[in-house]
Amino acid sequence: MKKFLFKLSFYLVGCAVVLAVLGSFADGNTDDNYMHFAVEKPENIILGDSRGSQAVQPDILEGKLHKKFDNFAINVVQSPYGKVYLEALKRKIKPNTKNGVFILTVDPWNLSVNKSFDESKDFPEKENSPLGNMYSYDMSPNYEYLLKNYPRSWFKIFSEREESGRSNTFLHKNGWLEVNVSMEKDSVQKRAEAKLKFYKEDLAKTQKISAKRIQALEDMITFLKDKGSVYLVRIPALGEIMNVENRYSPDFSQRIENISKRYHVVYFDFSSKAEDYIYTDANHMYKESGKVFTSQIADSILINSKHLK
Repeated sequence: MKKFLFKLSFYLVGCAVVLAVLGSFADGNTDDNYMHFAVEKPENIILGDSRGSQAVQPDILEGKLHKKFDNFAINVVQSPYGKVYLEALKRKIKPNTKNGVFILTVDPWNLSVNKSFDESKDFPEKENSPLGNMYSYDMSPNYEYLLKNYPRSWFKIFSEREESGRSNTFLHKNGWLEVNVSMEKDSVQKRAEAKLKFYKEDLAKTQKISAKRIQALEDMITFLKDKGSVYLVRIPALGEIMNVENRYSPDFSQRIENISKRYHVVYFDFSSKAEDYIYTDANHMYKESGKVFTSQIADSILINSKHLK
């Protein structure tokens, strides 16, 4: 029996060593979330869903505002505004932050919930998002994340590492999700048609604006106001999707404007400029347009800061 246990322990130690080595290769190719949990705690943060994760580029903000930013926007399933996202933010942000800049990107979808959902219960992201089960946000390698949220073989971490070539969706250390897809007209149109159909025939019919999510957004604003300057930003999509949004929630921009006034924060509404940008699928900005858009956010912050002086 002792001999068996010795052999078993030797085997288990060997497996642990192999996994530890494989996990050390985790990077921006591992998946679309890992790097959010494997970097230093930031003082300046971008929040929101996939529109924000792809459109708002920290390097551009840093170049104009001279502050290092982290993009902590994920997607509408995993990071809608709610208790889970707020608690994750509290773990993510650098303790004792005082002069941070916080960009909260908003659209009707990250403040909505399924019509059939009982809002007295926990929101679904508690079970469907790594934000609901993670405690460590600044460990590299982050074995907690890999054990809890990486379902594939860990050998894939090694074979698909950045050194072998970046994936089509690459998560930078600063949290920006770089998406590289064909921008040929036919490819873009095909993706756009599928996305528009999804918004018109699925989201707009099954979702509703959630008072509980709006309250969570307000709670996040309150939490962040003590740590720096808060800016609400509405990111546009292509015209057809904006039309769907405007029918879905005609007063959305006014509601956000009212929140901004109530909490004395600034709201930048870019929804009327939807046609100024190029999109990969009608919903997400192409990275080159993202550079322009992010620069416009930075300029708006700078102008607002001058007005306050």
